[in-house]
Amino acid sequence: MNMKFLTTLTLACATAAACAGAAPGTAPGLTPQPAVRSAYAVDAAILGVANAGKRIVGVGDYGVVLLSDDQGRTFRQARAVPVSSTLTGVSFADERNGWAVGHWGVILRTTDGGETWTVQRSDTQEDRPLFSVHFFDDKEGIAVGLWSLVLVTRDGGAHWQPLSLPTPPDGGKADRNLLSAFTDAHGNLYVAAERGMVLRSEDRGRSWHYLDTGYKGSFWSGVALRNGVVLVGGLRGSLYRSADGGNHWQAIDSGVKSSITGMVERADGVVEAVGLDGAMLESRDGGLTFKARQRDDRLSLTGVIGAGNEVLRFSKRGIAAR
Repeated sequence: MNMKFLTTLTLACATAAACAGAAPGTAPGLTPQPAVRSAYAVDAAILGVANAGKRIVGVGDYGVVLLSDDQGRTFRQARAVPVSSTLTGVSFADERNGWAVGHWGVILRTTDGGETWTVQRSDTQEDRPLFSVHFFDDKEGIAVGLWSLVLVTRDGGAHWQPLSLPTPPDGGKADRNLLSAFTDAHGNLYVAAERGMVLRSEDRGRSWHYLDTGYKGSFWSGVALRNGVVLVGGLRGSLYRSADGGNHWQAIDSGVKSSITGMVERADGVVEAVGLDGAMLESRDGGLTFKARQRDDRLSLTGVIGAGNEVLRFSKRGIAAR
């Protein structure tokens, strides 16, 4: 795994050894500690972001959860988060019901729009982190993570069941890191993964297809546009586009060599992407071409979300300026 992915995003797992494929560590007797409320929470690395109705919710290092009710002009810390481990993904079914995932396989639930959270799942004997979560509604959801870890729920997270992926088309074990889950307008679920692979489920995670993009590196992010186009991005500025639900892919010149960490379609249809080393990309033709620019400070960006016809960018040092 690319070490920038480890050091800049604080993803993959709690130790470099685990990310490199070593046996997962154990931590007998480890007791999760609540996130500390701090005036410096807004400076924590934010690794996942979602809309809860009109509210913006970001999650990241040290169990930090940030909330904004004014389209990102100001943020405040959530009142109560029961873990201080890194949170890597977040998803809301509506303005109140949301879930966050992260290290130690933790899954958190909120029913008040992110103000307070409770633990639904954790495994302190094996730090097999979850990287991304998506809920279709307030009952059905899926969480994905290290070494093809897939967990599904049909009851709002009261019970989470592991799901075994089929054997990859190139043989061997289903052991890819699953890094970003997202859906299209038809409810088809996509997961951007390692080794140039994208997975697709047409039945909310019950069955899966491997989609070969022709790329061999890792994809860290993806987005399905309103017109049905699917985009995935990852290592060294790699960008791939599909106009037929992932059956066929074409490589897109991103104009950068920095790894892409997040993508979003604005309300006006403009696609924006962000990446390491301050990379910022924009497409006005549905992802066929991108115009790239770079922050002067080279601040590594970790995520992006739409705010009307603008976007909010997040970084390893918290909220990035508009």
